[in-house]
Amino acid sequence: MKITSVRATAVLVPRPTPFTCSLGTHAGSENAVVEIETDVGITGIGEASSIWDRLGRGCADDINGLLAPALVGLDPSQIRLVTDAMDVLLSPRSAPAKAGVEMALWDILGKSLGVPVYQLLGGAVRDRVALSRSLSMGTVEEVLAQADALVAEGYSTLKMKVGRDHDADLANLTALRQRFPHLILRVDANMGWPNAKRAARYIRELEAFDIELVEQPLHERDLEGLRFLRESVQVPIMADESVWTPADAMACVKADAVDVFNVYVAEAGGLGPAARIFGIAEAARLTCIIGSMPELGIGTAAQAHLAFAMPNIGFACDVNGCVYHADDVVDHGLRIEGGFIYPPIGPGLGVRLDPERVAKYRI
Repeated sequence: MKITSVRATAVLVPRPTPFTCSLGTHAGSENAVVEIETDVGITGIGEASSIWDRLGRGCADDINGLLAPALVGLDPSQIRLVTDAMDVLLSPRSAPAKAGVEMALWDILGKSLGVPVYQLLGGAVRDRVALSRSLSMGTVEEVLAQADALVAEGYSTLKMKVGRDHDADLANLTALRQRFPHLILRVDANMGWPNAKRAARYIRELEAFDIELVEQPLHERDLEGLRFLRESVQVPIMADESVWTPADAMACVKADAVDVFNVYVAEAGGLGPAARIFGIAEAARLTCIIGSMPELGIGTAAQAHLAFAMPNIGFACDVNGCVYHADDVVDHGLRIEGGFIYPPIGPGLGVRLDPERVAKYRI
């Protein structure tokens, strides 16, 4: 089996309402849809998703301009060799582009063998995965309205975005805890707090609300600050931007910087590297969750396969990026209900591209 063509299409899919966090406000997701054709008639699909410097158009340029010419003729079932070839051409910051190609390779391999990708990753270790949903920043009334709707859908874990206005954060958490005394609440600062001492003071105030986790309170490279926080507060510290790659995960372990890894398929560079981060965490006796960029249906399916195959998931995960959008580019058939996601059905990633919707949202 040989790769005959690789192409990426940038798309912009809107959200029902804009979403705000410390990193800014997003009215939609600009991602890239990847299609890889083979000489045996099997086509694999993937998705490059990012909110960083290389959005859908940048990822598509990387894939079409640099990766496609180098990958044609290679065996798509030799996933590690193909990803090694991509590593030569692109920097680690281009991990989302590599992830889009890599998940298409897993899709091809699963389709060729007639099995879902989670079987190729070691087999399912659970029959459903608990989900978390993020709350956009807003007024107390706006945050409560979001929470009311999500709790009605069956979610028992919500993540509040913090880090811009501490007084507003306290007001929102006070209202949430009063409305939902038994809800699992976590917070995500998205690197919004300026230094470790300020973050420690803020986190101690947030502990009164029975917070489950604090995600990425400091800049991604401030591992010393993260270690200080881990030793200074009671609530577990979770790395997000600090743990893109397996090398990042090793650095966090060596620095004793965090308690939990938030692992992204896109930021890791694909399912293989993401699985290696899980392995590093397991060896260090750390637990993980799976985070969202957020992805559309293809990327969400890839996340789901990882979630069903990795043993050391310790908390509810963000394996539901597709639900943050008003539409999708696939007929995914992913079962998300009652605050859980269930195993994808069918060989490969288990989702089918909808060409009409790709054309509709194409940039």
